[in-house]
Amino acid sequence: MSSLLTNSTAMTALQTLRSVSSQLSTTQNRISTGQRVATASDNAAYWSIATSMRADNAALSAVSDSLGLSAATVDTEYTALTTVVGDSSSGLTKLQSLLVQAKTAGIDRTKIQADVTQIQQQMKATASAATFNGVNWLSTTATTPTTVNLVSSFSRVGGTPTTGSISLTVANYSLYTSTQGGILDKVSGTASVDTIDISTLTDSAADQTTLDGYITQVTGAINSVAAAAANLGAVKNRISTNTEFVKSLMDSVDRGIGQLVDADMNQESTRLAALQVQQQLGVQALSIANNSSQSILSLFR
Repeated sequence: MSSLLTNSTAMTALQTLRSVSSQLSTTQNRISTGQRVATASDNAAYWSIATSMRADNAALSAVSDSLGLSAATVDTEYTALTTVVGDSSSGLTKLQSLLVQAKTAGIDRTKIQADVTQIQQQMKATASAATFNGVNWLSTTATTPTTVNLVSSFSRVGGTPTTGSISLTVANYSLYTSTQGGILDKVSGTASVDTIDISTLTDSAADQTTLDGYITQVTGAINSVAAAAANLGAVKNRISTNTEFVKSLMDSVDRGIGQLVDADMNQESTRLAALQVQQQLGVQALSIANNSSQSILSLFR
């Protein structure tokens, strides 16, 4: 039946065209954003998961930055400790050899003391200079914290976030303190490593015993500082490993988010071409359906 009031063919063509136009709009949005799930209305579950994972990645980025700061701090303290240990020409190692040399009968200990004093001053200056971002674990004051926590990781199970840290006791690395309790300024017997003075010693048995005590004291300091440096070296390696892991984890999370929400551009480009053809055909079909009513006019001519 031909009707002027109801053109069922045109209605069908229009409905088809609307559907194609809607799909074309969706495909164009995916191509322009690069995402299959750009908003919650696209896929509420995937969008929610991706949003949480992006938040986790932001937290991991903060952990990565914190690890970088921690690495720089630890490296500064580690470098200073190894400098204080020294070698045959500097630091505690040189100080020990000078004290052994001072046991030689008839030697001028005043001249040896001049070298000892320079080494003592250099070690103290090294400890004072071991500062990064206002932090110094080798030369501490009353306001220096006793424990330092270095952020090392972040994880979230369900809705519970967990932040991991590396805990360090500052006293294990302190060479000088405001209360003279550090490795080098702590008094043992009559002097500390920082205040050893052999300029007035002689070849007497008592003074030779004093020299032996100084040598033992310096040897103990070498062992303590070396142990502190070894500990910081291990922490340094741990931070380096954690840094690489966090970066790899961030990349993994990014890939996971991509699997959930990213659009397959090969598929979308193929779909775009097909929908554009369907849209053109839909417009043509609607035009034909609308023109069919014009034939009714011929009945009244």
